[in-house]
Amino acid sequence: MAASPAPGGAPTRVVIENCAVATVDAHDTEYDSGHVVVAGNRIESVGPGAAPEGLGNVVRRVDGTGHLLTPGLVNTHHHFYQWLTRGLAQDANLFDWLVALYPTWSRIDEDMVYAAARGSLAMMVRGGVTTAMDHHYVFPRGAGDLLGAEIRAAREMGVRFSPTRGSMDRGKSAGGLPPDFAVETTEAALLATEEAIDTHHDAGFDSMLRVGVAPCSPFSVSTDLLREAAALARRKGVRLHTHGSETVEEEQFCKELFGMGPTDYFESTGWLGDDVWMAHCVHMNDTDIEAFARTGTGVAHCPSSNARLAAGTARVPDMLKAGVPVGLGVDGTASNESGELHTELRNALLVHRLAGGEGALNVRQALRLGTHGGAQVLGRADETGSLEPGKLADLVLWKLDGLGHSTIADPVAALVLGAAAPVTLSLINGKPVVEDGRLVTADEDTIARDARREARRLARIARRLG
Repeated sequence: MAASPAPGGAPTRVVIENCAVATVDAHDTEYDSGHVVVAGNRIESVGPGAAPEGLGNVVRRVDGTGHLLTPGLVNTHHHFYQWLTRGLAQDANLFDWLVALYPTWSRIDEDMVYAAARGSLAMMVRGGVTTAMDHHYVFPRGAGDLLGAEIRAAREMGVRFSPTRGSMDRGKSAGGLPPDFAVETTEAALLATEEAIDTHHDAGFDSMLRVGVAPCSPFSVSTDLLREAAALARRKGVRLHTHGSETVEEEQFCKELFGMGPTDYFESTGWLGDDVWMAHCVHMNDTDIEAFARTGTGVAHCPSSNARLAAGTARVPDMLKAGVPVGLGVDGTASNESGELHTELRNALLVHRLAGGEGALNVRQALRLGTHGGAQVLGRADETGSLEPGKLADLVLWKLDGLGHSTIADPVAALVLGAAAPVTLSLINGKPVVEDGRLVTADEDTIARDARREARRLARIARRLG
């Protein structure tokens, strides 16, 4: 039952108590046994022990014994449409993978994107994501309202959503990777991006929908589009997103074409700032990291995707020490077939310990990356990403007393190092979206069936058209 207004206008309350609580606030406050009270769509109180006595309008009490309560996870980078092309180009690096898949991606349409968005969102939400981001940049002519399809899917599922209107204007004939029929003109991309902001963006504190501006990458976007997109975003007061420093090949590409590395190139086009975040940022030197820290530019760290494509290991521990905002990203499911963000907590920790030793990252840093760090990267740290009074009621109750976790005494370690923990309850904006490991706002079997049908249709079209 959602926490909606009671007669007389007072908000109804949901009380969760008797659980371990990891607030992920500025002090990493934790309670071995604590409570959270939700009033309407806001967190009203957080603290040790049972909830205060005498609360009115309580419509639900949840006994969290054997559970850990955390902020909802925040995904900072994804490509929903790739849900339909999982498991392909299995042994390719990034550039070869893109060349292999762009011809198929260039055949997507509105029905496909809707089905793919539902699959991508369902997988993440069932695993504790409460704020989802998507970077959609493939807009074939005549394909329908692709961004609108994603927005519709997120609204129906009840997810807090930060879609970005992506774009590409550098096709193969201009030295880019995508086929020419898959790109837009610079002018058309900018006009469509502005229209998306005007139509969908909500800047309010409680917003369920924030739109960003997101040209795809240096090797698929002209310098003019990058510059003009940055100007558009700042004129409209929205955030900027792109891929940056993902591979060695990208660095070579930038040096050959622009005479400088990716970070210097981005700075020359207005693409560093506290309203910007970039995906991957694997191949960055000390000067690059300093530039990101100096300007407040954020990073979407995607450890599984980086490993899948053999891109390398981002210097996240060094970024954190320098003060760079860092969150976690699933990335598209054609390079991270699991499609889950909660497994990225564990993968981030393991990857960085392989690269930097046992002190590189700890379990609480990993949880912070997936919650507060993600909210910071998306510009929403004042609203979500931690359990604090006044913040939005986006939270997850993880079951840790079952077979996979019951012998791990530290609940945060159980969540991060253990098997993927079941979600007993997830609230987004104060409303339940997951109960006992199942979605309550959509039917998982229908989503799986529809996505499989659209994946097969896309594969048939791609084979026929080449």
